[in-house]
Amino acid sequence: MNVDLTVVVPAYNEERRLGPTLAAIREHLESSDHGEWELIVVDDGSTDRTAQIAAETAAEDPRVHLVSGDRNRGKGHALRLGVLASYGRLVLITDADLAAPIEELDDLAKALGEGHAAAIGSRARPGADIGTHQHRLRELLGRTGNFLIRTVAVPGVRDTQCGFKLFDGDLAREAFAESRLRGWGIDVEILQYFRRAGWSVAEVPVRWSHQEGSKVRPLDYVRVLAELTLLKARAVRRADVVVAAFFLALAFVLYSGRWVDPGGRYIPDSMQDQNQWEWFFAVTADNVRHLHDPLFTTLQNFPDGVNLMANTVMLGLSVPLAPVTWLFGPAVALNVAMTGGLAATAVAWYWLILRRLVRHRGAAAVGAALAAFAPPMVSHANAHPNFIVLFMIPLIIDRALRLCEGTRVVHDGVLLGLFVTYQIFLGEEPLLLAALGMLLFAVGYAVARPDLARAAWRPLAKGIGVALAVTVPLVAYPLWWQFFGAQSYKSVLHGDNAGNSPLALISFAERSLAGSAESVQGLAMNPTEENAFFGWPLVALSFAIVVRLWDRAVVKALAFTVCGAALLSLGQKIRIPLTDIVLPGPWKALAGRPLFESVIESRVAMVCAPALGMLLALALARLLASRGRGRHLGLAAVALALLPIVPTPLKAVDRIEVPPFIADGTWRTYLGPDETLVPVPVPEPASAEALHWQTTADLGFRLPGGYFNGPWGPDRIGIYGPVPRNTSNLLHDVRELGRVPKVTPAWRAAARKDLEFWKAGLLVLAPQQHDTELRATVDALLGRPGKWVGGVWIWDLHNGP
Repeated sequence: MNVDLTVVVPAYNEERRLGPTLAAIREHLESSDHGEWELIVVDDGSTDRTAQIAAETAAEDPRVHLVSGDRNRGKGHALRLGVLASYGRLVLITDADLAAPIEELDDLAKALGEGHAAAIGSRARPGADIGTHQHRLRELLGRTGNFLIRTVAVPGVRDTQCGFKLFDGDLAREAFAESRLRGWGIDVEILQYFRRAGWSVAEVPVRWSHQEGSKVRPLDYVRVLAELTLLKARAVRRADVVVAAFFLALAFVLYSGRWVDPGGRYIPDSMQDQNQWEWFFAVTADNVRHLHDPLFTTLQNFPDGVNLMANTVMLGLSVPLAPVTWLFGPAVALNVAMTGGLAATAVAWYWLILRRLVRHRGAAAVGAALAAFAPPMVSHANAHPNFIVLFMIPLIIDRALRLCEGTRVVHDGVLLGLFVTYQIFLGEEPLLLAALGMLLFAVGYAVARPDLARAAWRPLAKGIGVALAVTVPLVAYPLWWQFFGAQSYKSVLHGDNAGNSPLALISFAERSLAGSAESVQGLAMNPTEENAFFGWPLVALSFAIVVRLWDRAVVKALAFTVCGAALLSLGQKIRIPLTDIVLPGPWKALAGRPLFESVIESRVAMVCAPALGMLLALALARLLASRGRGRHLGLAAVALALLPIVPTPLKAVDRIEVPPFIADGTWRTYLGPDETLVPVPVPEPASAEALHWQTTADLGFRLPGGYFNGPWGPDRIGIYGPVPRNTSNLLHDVRELGRVPKVTPAWRAAARKDLEFWKAGLLVLAPQQHDTELRATVDALLGRPGKWVGGVWIWDLHNGP
């Protein structure tokens, strides 16, 4: 059939409006210059006279056709039947209420004549004429729903749901044949299909008036979002699900020692960090439950308190996981955060590599695995969730790259600002390191492709400005509190020897297959700071990949990123191995600068992990697309480079049991509401088991001391733990040295002063190293012996110290 235009009208129970609508359409088509036409009415299982009215019109005019559904299936199903039954060179779809008059077809046809593949009527574009409005509340709900739909699904289109659209007929039939939705969401599904295919869509302002009896309800926008979500889920490939499941399984195996009994198992290589992090999750959940200030608490370090924003409480994770903490405890919540966060990070890197670098899912999966599970990441997996839960970093990188493309600068800038805001509440130091890595990559790429750099810098700068305009108001107060609020500090000093040794870059980490405690001896600050240790085989392979793929600008930029980050990670002084030669390091230019002053410089090597993963993905994609013996040799080289650094499960041991005196609540009979419980020795970073007591007791009592970052001295230099006091120093020395000091009246006076400062109501000594000497010292300080209750020695201070 030679048909120039097909008009498709979906109808469900439209007996009142269908007759006049069909008459108006026929009259316009007869009087206008649209060539040969046909009119298809799709009855979507109506229970009134809709089908009969359409059949009567079809009997009068052979150009009118009725397509009937067996039952009501939704507007999307009706449109699909109508479009697939069409023959027109152009296809117009319009609602039965003609809220947009049929005369608006002329403007849509003009847009198609200008080279567009589709023209959609818009009530939101300048020039649109809105006649009769809906009720204000209904209109507000509709606009809100439409905003959410276009933001989530079709950015750039202001009105996705107007039912007046004109398509190139062949392209429309292709798109509707591929569609799956039955409801209102089909409008968005079709527009998404056109956008993915690169077919141009024009949005044309139209006249529109609300018609009584409209089938569209505010909740339909919610249904559209639900349909699109399900469509998105069905679009995920099975390979992607398998990759995600693999990453989750790998993370679970890594933490398998704790998953056996999260509350009863401890990762000893974390030292006291597990106690600290569980406390962070517990105090955040408590603050959420009672609507307390999430940025400050006096539960630790009483009476001075702790600036939570200046500590890594990860509000972006600990707040959403508050229900898990309430129901299952902070140990389970921390395990969920670290296991799930590590897997989510790997998935995010996989998505970025697949989107930006390679199309081979196997190559992307291997690259992402290296990015998320590289030795430095596994080292931090012992104790630092803020350095392994990095799923926002790939999203931030992708959004920055979109800004460079300059297509939707404001939209992408707003999203970048929101992403950065959320990352600030996950971890600021990882964000700073990521920004440093992105800067290195940008410099390297600009040198390799100056033409692209010149084209990208303006939209990137504008987008960053938009991002800052979004981020700054959202984080202004929390950051002000972090840097200037109570218990804030200026910087945390780590000394000038916190950089990596060059040997650390090529050695094997303790938790790698080829590693051991001896392989990291003298090359790392502790088991949680093995910040390089990529192994010499991977370093050699990476060098070979760069040489082989040097013609690609992205490879040059990634190589520059790896080399720059590795060099910076060597710190302020570079000690040449096996010699006495010490050279000045490039970090010296950054040391002491704002933000960088608290960074442990060896951590900059963590930037290398995703960059190496991307290089590996590029090489694997090239190998897997090749043929011949070289392919097998290359794959074998990759396997041999990665096998030595495959992570082994983190070490886990049985946890120190909380004394019954604390666990069963006996402490409540000894402690007043405004008094603190003073553990012996006073909690500090090296001895923070009392934080576990506190979480077990549902944060029912306050503690002096603790494990946190806070200020020290008139310059407010950051230190780990509380400001030392005479009594806390004395008890610390007894525990470390095992010698009972001669307690003088001066020591007793100092103890009374400290206990009054802490508002102490009770001293508690649990069995531990040198507990006999500690008990003798406290007896001498207080002038009376302690009492054994519930597995601990206690000194009740209600009769005076």
